[in-house]
Amino acid sequence: MSEAAINEVPVATAKATYLRIAPRKVQIVLDLIRNQPADKALAILKYTPKAACEPLLKLLNSAIANAENNYDMDVDKLYVAECYVGQGPTLKRIRPRAQGRANRINKKTSHITLVLKEKED
Repeated sequence: MSEAAINEVPVATAKATYLRIAPRKVQIVLDLIRNQPADKALAILKYTPKAACEPLLKLLNSAIANAENNYDMDVDKLYVAECYVGQGPTLKRIRPRAQGRANRINKKTSHITLVLKEKED
């Protein structure tokens, strides 16, 4: 084994892809929970009145379950190490306008990734 593999800290990840919410709306909420302990991040998501909080709450619970079941990490020591959002494919729709014209409506999608690590005391 190499030295890098021995000192590597285990990380638990969870991804949500093709989520039907605009990435800029998700980014606002991700900035609130970045580098927060997992239990505090859960509380922030539960009591923040934003549309992105509901899918992010599901995603965070999934990441916590992955950490606990797959990597035997201590849930009390977990924190949100990384969280980022990327834009997925855009659904293009047409909206009828006056005098036979049409406007395009872009319905954006998001790919969200959440990474949890254990705090080292």
